[in-house]
Amino acid sequence: MQRILSSQLTHHVGATVRIAGWVHRRRLLKSVAFLIVRDAAGLAQVVVTDAAVRAAVESLPEETVVEVTGTVVANATAPAGVELAEPAVRPLGPPAVPPPFDLYRPVLTATLPTQLDHAPTALRHPARAAALRISAAAVAGFRAALDARGFVEVHTPKVVASSTESGANVFALDWFGRPAYLAQSPQFYKQLMVGVFERVYEVGPVFRAEPHDTVRHLAQYTSLDVELGFVTDHRDVMAVLRETLAGMLAEVAGRADGALATLGLALPEVPAEIPAVHFTEALKIAGAPADEPDLAPAHERALGEWALREHGSDFLFVTGYPMAKRPFYTHPDPARPAYSNGFDLLFRGMELVTGGQRLHRHEDYLAALAARGEPVEPYAGYVDAFRHGMPPHGGFAIGLERFVARLTGAANVREVTAFPRDLHRLTP
Repeated sequence: MQRILSSQLTHHVGATVRIAGWVHRRRLLKSVAFLIVRDAAGLAQVVVTDAAVRAAVESLPEETVVEVTGTVVANATAPAGVELAEPAVRPLGPPAVPPPFDLYRPVLTATLPTQLDHAPTALRHPARAAALRISAAAVAGFRAALDARGFVEVHTPKVVASSTESGANVFALDWFGRPAYLAQSPQFYKQLMVGVFERVYEVGPVFRAEPHDTVRHLAQYTSLDVELGFVTDHRDVMAVLRETLAGMLAEVAGRADGALATLGLALPEVPAEIPAVHFTEALKIAGAPADEPDLAPAHERALGEWALREHGSDFLFVTGYPMAKRPFYTHPDPARPAYSNGFDLLFRGMELVTGGQRLHRHEDYLAALAARGEPVEPYAGYVDAFRHGMPPHGGFAIGLERFVARLTGAANVREVTAFPRDLHRLTP
């Protein structure tokens, strides 16, 4: 008899079926026992009245893996409106050692450090698993939205020779006796691949050795990177980002509806045109000094509240960040060279996406590096490619874990990360 999942039971009322999963909970009443079995699709209720089967169920602690064969019976009070009756229960392994928290409770009561210490079992909790399902659906939507627009997925090295391309610290390592570094982003490579495919994207890990211990930072996270050629300026990039976000949320709605229901979430709407303000105007809205070079988290929160109040939008573009705060490859605003053709996208008052137009002329790269007192040699392989013809281009990067955290309302990005890596955590 082929195994079916809990979500398929409603299609088999009156039939004898076989399910398998983990003992989620046992409720041992005087005249009847209930066994709740959890599998990848949800929960199934098993009704036990036979004394011998009841004795077997009593000996199976929570999280023991079992197989159950029984008859599907309609019951409006059971999960999904059905349950298994007259069951035969067979363990598929030894009795499990119960984890240090109850997975059957609606909310994990263990502290986040305890959950992370025991991640392999904590992630089994429906709420923790739901966040990861949403993450998977968001990535599927990211790929689908870009595939439909002629983008090509690429895979770039995560071990690189240049130590930096941004202000973040890097992880150094030994590469067969030569110094090397974990990549902070695929920025250089995705730009170079514009010269091959015009439109590219990548889903992959990036590494930032920043000594942050905050609820929004990880030392390793998943970056959703995009780069496209033949743009007029950064506004073309912003338009593609808007369509990408809409595609991601649509896929979450269609693919992870059960996870959304588990967490009680309603998805935000991506406006047809996301409101945008220039950096100088953003400072005024946030009540920040006019000479502030960047937006602090408090400023981002104030801007998020303003966007929701004035535009009914959870999203807000801030454009024209000062060139002094942007990487050397950023294209300046031709009308205001002290400001960039770059942007950040704020989502519910937190920076989610950084992007913009890039330089595309070789001489501009030489001038930009010289202006910052940077030698050309560490970037020679990258900069040299611009001697051979590159179109005007730009791109952006979305931090997946931060996106899912804001989407689910998680207080800490680690709540939506399977095995987070940060300043203090290298296991499990």
